[in-house]
Amino acid sequence: MTTGQPRTLFAKVWDAHVIGTDGDQNLLWIDRHFVHEGSFHAFGKLKESGRPVRHPELTFGVADHYVPSDHSAPPKDTEVANMIDLLTRNTTAHGIDIFAMGDSRQGIVHVAAPEQGLSLPGLTIVCGDSHTATHGAFGAFAFGIGASEVAHVLATQTLWQKRPKIMRITVDGVLGEMTSAKDLALYIISRIGTGGATGHVVEYDGSAIRALSMEGRMTLCNMTIEAGARAGMVAPDETTVAWLEGRPLAPKGADLDAAKAFWAKLRTDAGAAFDKEMRFDAADVGPMVTWGTSPEEVAGIAAHVPVAEDFQASRDYMGLEAGQEIAGIEVDQVFIGSCTNSRLQDLREAASVLKLGKVAVPTMIVPGSAAVKKMAEAEGLNRIFRDAGAQWRDSGCSMCVAMNGDAVAPGKRCASTSNRNFPGRQGRGARTHLMSPAMAAAAALTGRIVDVRTISAKPDTGAGQ
Repeated sequence: MTTGQPRTLFAKVWDAHVIGTDGDQNLLWIDRHFVHEGSFHAFGKLKESGRPVRHPELTFGVADHYVPSDHSAPPKDTEVANMIDLLTRNTTAHGIDIFAMGDSRQGIVHVAAPEQGLSLPGLTIVCGDSHTATHGAFGAFAFGIGASEVAHVLATQTLWQKRPKIMRITVDGVLGEMTSAKDLALYIISRIGTGGATGHVVEYDGSAIRALSMEGRMTLCNMTIEAGARAGMVAPDETTVAWLEGRPLAPKGADLDAAKAFWAKLRTDAGAAFDKEMRFDAADVGPMVTWGTSPEEVAGIAAHVPVAEDFQASRDYMGLEAGQEIAGIEVDQVFIGSCTNSRLQDLREAASVLKLGKVAVPTMIVPGSAAVKKMAEAEGLNRIFRDAGAQWRDSGCSMCVAMNGDAVAPGKRCASTSNRNFPGRQGRGARTHLMSPAMAAAAALTGRIVDVRTISAKPDTGAGQ
């Protein structure tokens, strides 16, 4: 439906997918549907109703959450093994392509699907995972759905949705030294809070956003959900097209030419209205670290733990004192991975720091996909990690979700590149500090939270692990 009025990027994608209405609900056509191990409930509902998958060619299975970070042997945990096997059986039974363990395409769904060329501008993309917002980096409307909605998409390739509000976050300027998209995401959350974008789809704009790589845009859109948003989006441009060209399942030849012409129209029109707008200066962003138990409990590396009584519960859980300097907090281990920060660029950033010395605490590095691992090894990043004393693992969600054998022990403190620092997220009683790959690597070398910009020579921090 078009109105002749200036429209936002989101409105153009939404309007193109509405195939029915009922009051304030729109029936949307879904272009891509990703399922992982948690989808067994939806397949069960489908079986109970006796219905087939409506468009199996538009659904893709990816084993990630329960996959152990050591693929050399079958999972030792029977429950874990059963969950992985159940995904394979469900997808195979319905003729759905699956990126299973051992498949060269396997990885975290929000890493593996884009690199295969499945995430394209202008598409609607859903998955039973909140961080599906990641795919909005390509100019797609991508969002997480619940088990009953997964079943509905499997059966109909459609989904009823209420049109969300639209918010624009503009970031101009240039990000500083050793400051990444992860720092920018945490900075924005620190300013607007975990409820600042509730009920909205966020469109990111501005010179600082356009300067981000696709990996950086995926990190930013991934973390949009932590501000309460339904989804995050970045308009496609030359960076998007260059990243997609040559991907296995992306358009090619004449189809690519036609796609480029369509993608060029996927941008917000001048004068289009937003329900909410915010603007930030990239120069104000520096290395960020969470100190509490929510992504909004975050501050710059030079800050102190807040003293307000409102934060007492978070301080107690994290074992921190009011007014304590964030720099210098000792960590017990480091995790570099997750759908937020496990792509090749993230690993390069970590390697640029880890090559300066030996890790002082156990450090686990988990690539986001089998393809990322292969590329990292071709560049020799694995040798840098191992020479530094870090563990170099196989692809999967790993310690981000702590349901696959990788977890932080109770009471232990982890510097992590994942997306959530909720109590128990990385293991019962685990204390998580979110930060960028470079910051996590600096913490690995020193055994404490430090400003990565101060790590310029090989530190004398111990003999590694």
